[in-house]
Amino acid sequence: MESVQEFSRKFEDLIDRIGQPIKPYIPAIARFLIVVTFLEDALRITTQFSDQLYYLQRHRGFPRGLSHLFLITNVLTMFSCSILVIARKHTEYAAAALFGVVITQALGYGLIFDASFFLRNLSVIGGLLMVVSDGLNKRRQLFAGLPSITENNKRTYFQLAGRVLLIFLFVGFALHGSWSLTRVIGSIIGFGACVMVAIGFKAKWSAMFLVLFLSVFNIVVNNWWSVDNAHMQKDFLKYDFFQTLSIMGGLLLLVTIGPGGMSMDEKKKDY
Repeated sequence: MESVQEFSRKFEDLIDRIGQPIKPYIPAIARFLIVVTFLEDALRITTQFSDQLYYLQRHRGFPRGLSHLFLITNVLTMFSCSILVIARKHTEYAAAALFGVVITQALGYGLIFDASFFLRNLSVIGGLLMVVSDGLNKRRQLFAGLPSITENNKRTYFQLAGRVLLIFLFVGFALHGSWSLTRVIGSIIGFGACVMVAIGFKAKWSAMFLVLFLSVFNIVVNNWWSVDNAHMQKDFLKYDFFQTLSIMGGLLLLVTIGPGGMSMDEKKKDY
């Protein structure tokens, strides 16, 4: 057992040295990736405004004025709050507003009972919770000399909820599609990494593994750039591609700020 722990420590030190040059930029990259699905969605609605209006009015029964208000509000909220998240300004309010966008779009487009949409958006919400936790960490650093028990508790719970929600994308991947030997092996390995992220055991390295796994998965499965513009699947693949990027951003932020107090990694430090 001690030899395994020693190998693990050496491997972690090696990864740390390799990743040292880009380490200062990872938090900014992570925040950008978390909100990239909202930026893409805002751009898509803007460029397809008339098509979006037609769908809402014809298929969802929106009155004319309400459909305009719904789309404009969503676009402005997604764009402005995404910029706030990237700039690390008022992140709690920005994340709450983006969470509201996820809920209103699910209701507005009638996707609330779509299992794939539901699981993916749970993971996106997990990424937003990691953003909130990162914002609380910044506040703690600004007021380091003052008592901050409440803030620490909030940050711990946000990190726990974020960790658990982030893995739901993989649950959707494992349950969706036809099975093959490669899919079974990938699902078993990925499920193990997801469990380690959820319980906070070697969470940083499990999260990094999932980032690499999802990178390959995203390029191979959600390759929207190879689909003809007239094909109806293009928008769906593009949507899935950017949502997966957002979840990867949440995992990268987990790598940066750690799993939090309610994790096996932190509990081990007490012994």
